[in-house]
Amino acid sequence: MIPTLLIVVVVLAIAFDYINGFHDAANSIATIVSTKVLTPFMAVLWAAIFNFAAYFYFTDHKVANTIAKTVIEEYITLEVIFAGLVAAISWNLFTWYYGIPSSSSHTLIGGFAGSGMAYALFLGVNPIEAINVSATLKIISFIVLAPVIGMTISIIITLIIINICRNAKPRVAEKWFKILQLISSAGLSFAHGGNDAQKVMGIIFVAMIAGGAATAGEQMPEWIPISCYAAIALGTMSGGWKIVKTMGTKITKVTPLEGVSAETAGAVTLGITEHFGIPASTTHTITGAIIGVGVVKRVSAVRWGVTISLLWAWVLTIPVSAILGGLTLAIIHYIL
Repeated sequence: MIPTLLIVVVVLAIAFDYINGFHDAANSIATIVSTKVLTPFMAVLWAAIFNFAAYFYFTDHKVANTIAKTVIEEYITLEVIFAGLVAAISWNLFTWYYGIPSSSSHTLIGGFAGSGMAYALFLGVNPIEAINVSATLKIISFIVLAPVIGMTISIIITLIIINICRNAKPRVAEKWFKILQLISSAGLSFAHGGNDAQKVMGIIFVAMIAGGAATAGEQMPEWIPISCYAAIALGTMSGGWKIVKTMGTKITKVTPLEGVSAETAGAVTLGITEHFGIPASTTHTITGAIIGVGVVKRVSAVRWGVTISLLWAWVLTIPVSAILGGLTLAIIHYIL
């Protein structure tokens, strides 16, 4: 018989994926909305289609495997996963409400790791022993590396485009870049779906193992990826307009040319990280890419005050989520 808590955890995990979709919708559509290539409704619909289309391409589940290994297996219980999901959902909703583009990926990782460490502490074990240190350090390193890579690639792409099109008529060039932005935003949404949906897939499969509904080493049931990709696509269709404003206009003013550069850079960066099984943040990546196109114009074109505020949110996400995960598990442990 399937444990009731396992069903609750699976529902919570899919709910997190839905929230991830509308929380991170801004990452995929901010530039294409701010450049008025698509209306907000058409933009989220466009992004959602390619979020789900990633299901048919990303079949290796490398990112899911990395997430599943964040906490050592012997410290994973359904209660630990439940506490981690509650923490991740809480921080995601908090940052969404205040329009802060934090990382859903790092929220999930922090919550899961924090509850795992708390469980080890209750067992009288050093909390660090509950964490796969090498996997965690790889994830944390990309808090810095993902935006830097995104920024570097966007600068290179922008400079190449400017040089190729230096003799083009501005009106003709803008028309073509608006068309190209449809392709680049689709690529970014495709990469976003492939990277972010896998994170919850890993959590659900680990929960099934912890709940006795699956065994380690067996193939992931097909309903898990389908559910996760569908949930993130539906979440994207719900939009996240407060964060769209921050991403699309507050960092720097974005033209269709720059939108193409930023979105292409974001898609390429996420493709690289997915290939190596690294659960990188779409939020961090596209933010770095948008900063890159701003820097090409001039350093002062980037609103660095806004950027510094975003950096604080990035730095705090994992530790705050970890604390929330630990506190949630403590409530379960001592009260329930």
